[in-house]
Amino acid sequence: MVDLQQASGLLERVREQRPLVHNITNVVVTNFTANGLLALGASPVMAYAQEEVADMAKIAGALVLNIGTLNPAEVEAMIVAGRSANAHQVPVVFDPVGAGATPYRTETARRILREVRVTLLRGNAAEIAHVVGEDWEIKGVDAGVDEHSQDKAALAQKAARQWATHVVITGKEDIITDGQHTCLIKNGHPLLTSVTGTGCLLSSLIGAFLAVEKDVLLAGASALISYGVAAQLAAQKTAQRGPGSFQVELLNQLAAVRAEDLLRDGVVAVMK
Repeated sequence: MVDLQQASGLLERVREQRPLVHNITNVVVTNFTANGLLALGASPVMAYAQEEVADMAKIAGALVLNIGTLNPAEVEAMIVAGRSANAHQVPVVFDPVGAGATPYRTETARRILREVRVTLLRGNAAEIAHVVGEDWEIKGVDAGVDEHSQDKAALAQKAARQWATHVVITGKEDIITDGQHTCLIKNGHPLLTSVTGTGCLLSSLIGAFLAVEKDVLLAGASALISYGVAAQLAAQKTAQRGPGSFQVELLNQLAAVRAEDLLRDGVVAVMK
């Protein structure tokens, strides 16, 4: 389904094509997300006004929706943008940040999934559980638990089937599935959990890969591998220096990571 040679080739394609990624994201991560996309080689745009989001979405390579700091006006803009993306065959990534933390947040996530055809849904295990109606522990906008890979795989498959989409559940190990075919990616570093916005940035990077590859499973897995390897390289470069240094170095390594790094360090396995 996915191999490291394909993933490395797709990373280079993102850099060659420099896709435009339209983000309607949260106020906490806007700058970091834009810089991360630029470092990878993509082109970010942040447009939120209902008056322009439909026009922006239709010319983008991908649309990324993120409800981290949701408000009613932005929710409506997300729906407008999502419908425009659907009408123009633009892939949509949805990050249901904090789903389960409040009833409003959970219902908003489900509404977007009902009203927009989402290409790929990415969240932690608790967030994905809540959008399918299961009650997993959540703390703020973070998952309170990190379940075993088999449990997460079953949850991801359920969500993919329920919402007719591809699903990524991130954690110590990352899962991607279309409901039938499932991959496990074992890249990344624990320091990612010490920097605000690393998951949100990942969602936008997945959008960049989807913008240049129609095979959603391949695009999503390639983004996970590329990001995970970049995080490992950043952690090596900043050993013992803390999350601030790691955050800056992650941007450096998103720009520096190459095909040979993915071939050397990438770890992906097919799950049954």
